[in-house]
Amino acid sequence: MLIVVGLALLAETTDAYDADILLQYVPSLFVLLGLYALVVSDFPNLFGPIAVVVVAVAWQLLTLDYLAAEQVTQFWPLFVVAFGISIIVGHFRSHSRGVADAFISSVGVFGGSEQRSTTAAFEGADLTALFGGVSLDLREADIEDRPATINTTALFGGCEITVPPEWNVRMDVLPVFGAVEDERKRRDRDHDEIDLVVTGFAAFGGVSVSD
Repeated sequence: MLIVVGLALLAETTDAYDADILLQYVPSLFVLLGLYALVVSDFPNLFGPIAVVVVAVAWQLLTLDYLAAEQVTQFWPLFVVAFGISIIVGHFRSHSRGVADAFISSVGVFGGSEQRSTTAAFEGADLTALFGGVSLDLREADIEDRPATINTTALFGGCEITVPPEWNVRMDVLPVFGAVEDERKRRDRDHDEIDLVVTGFAAFGGVSVSD
């Protein structure tokens, strides 16, 4: 989505192509982003992605002159209702979902995603937090082929990784106006081999490791 928007803006600013028509449909990309977040996260958090979809649809209809601004703004209290429903639904759900897959993909877009790995052959994960939070608990997991690798993307959001206290973790995350931290207390490990490598970048967000 960022690549498509960036190329359209570049074509517009360099006068290489009149991208006004393409830029009119930018809100549709946010609709796809919200739907993607719902499907990939297995619907653990409804309010954030649905809010993105609803706002993007309204934005798109305004851009194409199918709706007037007055027609959209009078329905904003529905977001308060939807937020209350999401809180109620959240109380009836498990805070952390067990996953037995060797590789985990987790996305938090305008919401949160919490997963717990239970596999004895953990290989790695992709964690993406965009204006939201992603949490991965590895305390019940084990690694056969070391090191496992977790790629993180924290953009105005946070990625939290919980590991067993005896694991050696190497942080290779690039912070851009963000924070990267191994919050565990310093201790002598019983081995020198690296168990887990955390890569990626954090822009206006953070990536942390704890036990």
